[in-house]
Amino acid sequence: MDFLSTTFYFIIAIFILVTAHELGHFLAAKLFGMRVDKFYIGFDFYNLRLWKKKIGDTEYGIGAFPLGGYVKIAGMVDESLDTDFQKSEPEPWEFRAKPVWQRLIVLAGGVAMNMVLAAAIFIAMASVFGESRTSVVNPAYVEEGSVYESMGMQTGDRFVAVNGQPVQYWEEVLSPKNFAGQTLTYTILQDENRKTLRAPADILTRINENQALGIRPLMAPVIDQVLGNQPAEKAGLKPGALITAINDEPVHDWTEVVDIISTNPGQTISVAWKYLAPPADDGTVDVSKIREFGTQTVSDIVPTSTGKIGIALKQTLVIDHRQLNLADATTYGLEQTWNLTVTTVQGFGKILTGKEDFRKSLGGPIKIARIANQSAEQGLSSFLYFLALLSISLAFINILPIPALDGGQFVLNAIEGIIGREIPFQLKMRIQQIGMALLLTLFLFFIINDIINP
Repeated sequence: MDFLSTTFYFIIAIFILVTAHELGHFLAAKLFGMRVDKFYIGFDFYNLRLWKKKIGDTEYGIGAFPLGGYVKIAGMVDESLDTDFQKSEPEPWEFRAKPVWQRLIVLAGGVAMNMVLAAAIFIAMASVFGESRTSVVNPAYVEEGSVYESMGMQTGDRFVAVNGQPVQYWEEVLSPKNFAGQTLTYTILQDENRKTLRAPADILTRINENQALGIRPLMAPVIDQVLGNQPAEKAGLKPGALITAINDEPVHDWTEVVDIISTNPGQTISVAWKYLAPPADDGTVDVSKIREFGTQTVSDIVPTSTGKIGIALKQTLVIDHRQLNLADATTYGLEQTWNLTVTTVQGFGKILTGKEDFRKSLGGPIKIARIANQSAEQGLSSFLYFLALLSISLAFINILPIPALDGGQFVLNAIEGIIGREIPFQLKMRIQQIGMALLLTLFLFFIINDIINP
């Protein structure tokens, strides 16, 4: 089932991103009167396709190989390596017959549309969900073995500043641009002592190795509901109680409680909890007051055969939330797009300069599929954020001056504009062939790399 869902969300993600990218080329070509022979989502190698329909001059289709897509514009050297048009003089509707500035806009259309898609996603999310920020008043939960633990952070620490700049929210602490910078330092409060910690230069590689960030706001294990006729109620646990230890092991976060209980079905566990009566009328909970003044009780509980005791979590995070009007949502979405674009460029810079491990920092189709599935499991907003980030990454990669990519084609056409004549056709074909071979080699490398470095 996991394989099916992973494949499904991978195809959905690729379909959306490729459609947007190729639509950018298509619309720009149509704008300048170029004939588009094919518009395909997925590749139709060996004429293998799931669907096709010709409308006007253009054949629309879905190829059997969901690894990308293409728009075939008449008179253009592209992925198809078609040379038939070279046998005749340029026609007015062909790519090669148009002014250089029009050709450059068509080549940049895919990248531009990917950026538009990312901005549209962020603007839509901001309009629908608003803006939520989690205060740094909430202490950190640090996972064992994480890069943050290796830096000296402990569960319960509070963030004060990042790179010397004071922070108010976790979103500032975990902003992607922090990880892509040349240096990263955190100022924290640990047992009321102020400390400055320096992140390792390869922090992104370390995070990728663990397949998790390893830090998040701590969710204190305060009980919201106690279900009737369940083990917790029979043992006397009450709504508003704070679980402090299980089997004499201190617990600080709700996930620790769930992990221990779920791994002990049918086994007696000792649960220590504190209760401060009466709970606040407005439903808020002061965890520090419960720890300091609450009455301590220890109860023996036997989880059910499914590893549950019949309690529900109390939301204790301090979160600021506000709805955004269209103007504010647009500003917020554009800022998010810009910040992630800068972060993407800086991240690739760290990889190219050797500060991050190339093999562990970049992913191919297998890794993309896995992340797509994981983000979808976390909810719609998480999946949309992943799509926007991937769209920006796709735009950046495509604009690189590599033969066979949009950036490579852009450079060749720009050179033609500068020198005032066409580059010899055979030379352009050779460059395209080299580029295609390079891309196929990289594609195989990333597949193997995804298997070796999951």
